[in-house]
Amino acid sequence: MSISAADVKALRDRTGAAMMDCKAALTEADGDTERAVELLRVKGQASAAKREGRGTNEGVVSSYIHANDKVGAMVEVQCETDFVARNQDFKVFAYQVALHVAATAPRYVSVEEIAVEEREAEKRVFEEKAREEGKPDNVVEKIVEGQLSKWASEVALLHQQHVNAENTTRRRSRSCARSWRRRPARTSRSPDSRGSSSARTETPATA
Repeated sequence: MSISAADVKALRDRTGAAMMDCKAALTEADGDTERAVELLRVKGQASAAKREGRGTNEGVVSSYIHANDKVGAMVEVQCETDFVARNQDFKVFAYQVALHVAATAPRYVSVEEIAVEEREAEKRVFEEKAREEGKPDNVVEKIVEGQLSKWASEVALLHQQHVNAENTTRRRSRSCARSWRRRPARTSRSPDSRGSSSARTETPATA
């Protein structure tokens, strides 16, 4: 079956996959776009799983101490190669993570780390509040779902907007994040009596 350039472009626009991958997927799917999307998703998942198995033994430790000397954070951002770890943009990115952690004190790296018990407790609070406000039962569930999602994003690092989202340095760190496709692993954050904190983020990365 002949695959047109327009079909390939449409699939690329929809999935973000490379042109040759899109053409191969359409060919394998006999021109069926939905099947081609499915094939690309499977391929992407397999690639992600392969990368997750790679070690992240390189990286940098970065810290931020506020001007009042009462708030600070130290983070470890890991990557796959020493070449990436020595890159200035990567170091800027690590510093920005430390600055953000110090400013916002996130409790988790990602929403997936939030304990089920804590999530359920917050859900009950939102439900009770919605009912006290006289919300109809048929809309309480949607209201609670939205509030729970907002709460989860506020306590998880990877779902927060950076505290300095509008400045130039933040734009550089976002560019760096896109380049290295940051993927967190186990992260710990433990405030001490002086208000400092530490976090560890594993970052598979390629130059």
